[in-house]
Amino acid sequence: MTRWQLTTPETVDQAVAALAEERRKLIAEGVPGDLLLTGGSSLAGLLTKGDIDLHLRVTADDFPVAVSRLPGLFAAARTEIWTSWFAVFERASTPPVGVAVTVVGSEHDLRFVRSWERMGQSAAAREQYNHLKRTSTDVEADKSRFFDNITAAAL
Repeated sequence: MTRWQLTTPETVDQAVAALAEERRKLIAEGVPGDLLLTGGSSLAGLLTKGDIDLHLRVTADDFPVAVSRLPGLFAAARTEIWTSWFAVFERASTPPVGVAVTVVGSEHDLRFVRSWERMGQSAAAREQYNHLKRTSTDVEADKSRFFDNITAAAL
């Protein structure tokens, strides 16, 4: 069973500081793109495992460059779901850090951007997200459906 913790303003500040450090590392490695903070660590009051989720938005031309340079900083993850416009990386650090790489304007990119914008704007969405995490027996599948629904509502 996953042990959830509630994100506080202080843990959001720590995640923002981690985002700045990861941006510095990406620049040093020559990884292109715009790095954003997402996930439970990005908004106070959300349940999280304590990890930091990042979203790297790149152009279609820069996608292969980013994907080829990220292994200097992160391990490839969930490669079975990768596409030519979406990839996932992670680092088992303290706290763990994950990076989803998307081509700007692609389906996954719009889903990440719209869903986290909606989460920031809607207390009801945040409450539903926390309820899902507390009660779900398949959090990943239920989160996917939840984000499909709030992304569609944001259109």
